[in-house]
Amino acid sequence: MADRWTQPPQAVSPETERPPALPFEPFRDAGAAVERLKQIFDRNTAFLRERFAELAGGSVPQVRVRACYPEVRITTLSHARLDQRLSYGFVPGPGRHGITVTRPDLFASYLEEQIDLLIRNHGVPVEVGESETPIPLHFAFIDGTNVDGVHALDLDRPLADLFDVPDLAIMDDAIANGTYEVPPGGLQPLAPFTAPRVDYSLQRLQHYSATAPEHFQNYVLFTNYQFYVDEFCKAARALLADESHGYESFVEPGNLVTRRGESAPSSGTELGRLPQMPAYHLTAANGRGITMVNIGVGPSNAKTITDHIAVLRPHAWLMLGHCAGLRNTQKLGDYVLAHGYVREDHVLDDDLPTWVPIPPLAEVQVAVEEAVAEVTGLEGYELKRVMRTGTVASIDNRNWELRDHREPVRRFSQSRAIALDMESATIAANGFRFRVPYGTLLCVSDKPLHGELKLPGMATEFYKRQVAQHLEIGIRAMEKLRAMPKERLHSRKLRSFAETAFQ
Repeated sequence: MADRWTQPPQAVSPETERPPALPFEPFRDAGAAVERLKQIFDRNTAFLRERFAELAGGSVPQVRVRACYPEVRITTLSHARLDQRLSYGFVPGPGRHGITVTRPDLFASYLEEQIDLLIRNHGVPVEVGESETPIPLHFAFIDGTNVDGVHALDLDRPLADLFDVPDLAIMDDAIANGTYEVPPGGLQPLAPFTAPRVDYSLQRLQHYSATAPEHFQNYVLFTNYQFYVDEFCKAARALLADESHGYESFVEPGNLVTRRGESAPSSGTELGRLPQMPAYHLTAANGRGITMVNIGVGPSNAKTITDHIAVLRPHAWLMLGHCAGLRNTQKLGDYVLAHGYVREDHVLDDDLPTWVPIPPLAEVQVAVEEAVAEVTGLEGYELKRVMRTGTVASIDNRNWELRDHREPVRRFSQSRAIALDMESATIAANGFRFRVPYGTLLCVSDKPLHGELKLPGMATEFYKRQVAQHLEIGIRAMEKLRAMPKERLHSRKLRSFAETAFQ
């Protein structure tokens, strides 16, 4: 029986046109396995594009057209594995395991590492071949071509009658959420996301950020203010000009790419307006640079963008934003390093129950604290003058101050919260859910419980004074995380009882 996430949206009939079938082949070399994945994906997506080009030219297919994703599988007979210290790179037990794969060109380094670990840890080959999961026509165009708009009005029947189209029934997060149940005879999942789910997010990333997925780096900063983006652009250009940092280019919305040694973008298209959540990328070899995304305000945006960036399997993400200080001892401009979260954002309640604790991650906490100390010049007990570690409450009501204070103040006090915002708990919780190391460093911009509201004149002066330092700390923290071995950063504390093999 096929798995739910490998079942085709429509039944295959004898009238279906497909490229010649490709059998599964064994590989003991990860590089060769990835090359085979590329060959299958390239052949099958080209097949769909060619048939669609014929349709656009006026030649309507007389039969249904279909091509499927490549798949990687492994069969193990033992519980043993080579390295017990690793948090990924092995299957949880004997059985048949597999996952569909998309964009092996984009994920080549990631796939090669994961497959190599599987082969070495279990001492058996992986198999690569053609799955039974159809590639939706829309996802065969990686440049975001508007398939529905081409000759759609000239067809006497829906496009879905001729090609497979995106099907949300096979694009859920059951694997990542730990709720997926393997049907009898089915494959246990090798990775947290299937190919259709990844393709969906790759398309959404382009839409929300106005930059191509290949520009996203493995170390991601989130902010909710354009002030931080402006400062990041300034800092990125300075870092790019200094060859000692090893950065290669700076990418802005519209895929505007300025390479090291250039004074202006040499490729891309300047946009007339910014997208909903613009992304900026200070790139380095092998994705070791830093991405910054302005997520705007609210937990819904925070969940949306992290849902999609998670499929890129970044090594860490960090929230840099402003917060309301809840303690009278705090000053405007003080930093808050979150070590716990009160989740009143509600957007993840159906995916990650609120009773699940979101723990602080030692590697991230230490990197951020060290960065604060280095940038401010304070250390030890003196660091407490400008930074406090504690619980951050995230809420979905921006105007919570207008409620009767007695009820929220009592909850905040009981939780020991020291700061309040709208995004941090969501970003941390989605990091926990998707096994992406996470952290939060906020800056106190107002103290509403103590009569210090964020008013226009005060806010402007605050931003001028504090944003540059806050951002410098964030960049410094990311560079510290980048210097860590990946196996240390991706520790076992984020893994559940029975995990997928791929990081």
